[in-house]
Amino acid sequence: MGVTERIQAVFTPRRIRHLREYFTGYLYIAPAVILIFIFGIFPVGFALYVSLHRWRIKRSDFIALENYTRAIGGLTYVLMFFIALLALVGAYLIVRKVLRMAEEHGDRPLLLLLPGLLHASVIGALLRYLWFQLPEFLAIGDKLVGREKTRELFNQLLGESFRAVRPEFNLFFYLLIASAIVGSGFFLYRRSPRNSTYQNQFMMFWLALAAGIGLAYFTYSEVLTAYAVAVETGEDPGIWPQLISITGGLFLFGVAWKLWGGAANEASNRRFWLRILAALGLLVGGWLLMGEIPQIVASGDQDLWKGLKVTVFFSLGTVPFQLAISMFLAILLYEKLKGSEFFRMAYFLPYVTPFIASAAVFKQMFSNREAAPINSLLKGLGMLPQDWLFEPRGIFEIIARSLEIDWPDWAAGPSLALVVIIIHSVWTYVGYNTVIYLAGLVNISKELNEAAEIDGANQWDIFRNITFPLLSPTTYFLSLIGIIGTFKAFATIWVFRESLALGTVDTFSVAIFTEFYEKLRYGYASAMAFVLFAIILSLTYINNRVQGSKVFYG
Repeated sequence: MGVTERIQAVFTPRRIRHLREYFTGYLYIAPAVILIFIFGIFPVGFALYVSLHRWRIKRSDFIALENYTRAIGGLTYVLMFFIALLALVGAYLIVRKVLRMAEEHGDRPLLLLLPGLLHASVIGALLRYLWFQLPEFLAIGDKLVGREKTRELFNQLLGESFRAVRPEFNLFFYLLIASAIVGSGFFLYRRSPRNSTYQNQFMMFWLALAAGIGLAYFTYSEVLTAYAVAVETGEDPGIWPQLISITGGLFLFGVAWKLWGGAANEASNRRFWLRILAALGLLVGGWLLMGEIPQIVASGDQDLWKGLKVTVFFSLGTVPFQLAISMFLAILLYEKLKGSEFFRMAYFLPYVTPFIASAAVFKQMFSNREAAPINSLLKGLGMLPQDWLFEPRGIFEIIARSLEIDWPDWAAGPSLALVVIIIHSVWTYVGYNTVIYLAGLVNISKELNEAAEIDGANQWDIFRNITFPLLSPTTYFLSLIGIIGTFKAFATIWVFRESLALGTVDTFSVAIFTEFYEKLRYGYASAMAFVLFAIILSLTYINNRVQGSKVFYG
């Protein structure tokens, strides 16, 4: 069959119609993709670029992982090695998936490794081009200093910035053309409905493989640099022992998890208890090996870890109470009580009230003046007035001292100032969560409750066995959004914070803002932002694995 016949066999009228539909669809989503790239992907990539430089007002030297090691100490190298390992594992899983698909359909897709490699090279060349192009763009501002700012001058400098990295752009352009030609050639030569799928999967394989090997080599070189610096100072950074210890601990945790999960499937009691005991022993061993983490954390930025501690207190004190109160109110309002419409609006009103305005009102209510509304209420109840937002002591410590009980410092809990912010956050978001829970209750069939009542179930039995399980998707969604929101919270906390609280309300976001706008350390602030992003991503994954597996969708 000649080339013309092969092209005609591939591009049938039906195939041309499908391609036209695909092209029209891509044209429709192109504006959204461009906006997502400009306002979503590019800012994240630029922040990563900034975090790898010494950046104070202006860009300075490339310092690789120095900002990250300043923030979280030697844990940076451990995390980088694990990210590289995850990328390599991802490459293996992609290949296994492709081979299974090929075996199911009787395909031989290994030749498509070549177009996949070219597609991946295009993405790599684009990233390389952007890496060299960014400094040229940023240098335009410096070149304009002391010169008359005209459009002609700006266009001239812009053209020079493009010409300065023309070899990198040419490499990207030539690879793009080669990728399109080779990909289309394989598409014509090997007609298969899974041709494009194989090419995309192999592209992801090459990207994951390159990312894993590149990150591992980059991190290894940074470790060698850290040891070279340590030789001059006479201090052992201890990175390799820490890496081996933490890796061994995680491995033992993984094996223990497998043993524990498989214990339920054992037929004999003897094998069941052997698995349980082995899992417990491995957990203890893993915990001992993971004991290196506190030492690593101690070498990082104490303000960062203090901000993380405050953020955890804020999240634990906010999300559970929000969900519990919201579910209780939603069930009450769902019963169609008299005046329920008014209460629905009243509960939702705090959410639509401007956060800054409500925070300012709360700040006056919880003032440390004795005539303040809350202190006046306490005096009316025969209690002592409090400093509230000016109090750095923990709430449990305050309660224990009022009862004349000795209380350890490590169990002081969140400061009284943070408790006020927690109260405001709960008050703000309870109405929103209540409305979402009401929507979830509407989807529960009343026939289930009626059948349970006929069988003799009381209201508590109905709630525990019917209502609560069927509300699990709503609870999962609200808890996920709530945790992410508390870790990103900033505006209201900034309004509430007082210097006399000694930073006990400064969450992770406040610490990042302080580094960026007060200390003007843009590179370090960007690195802290990526640390926060990694924490939120990890919590989302854990929440999905733990709570998401228990969600009942009916």
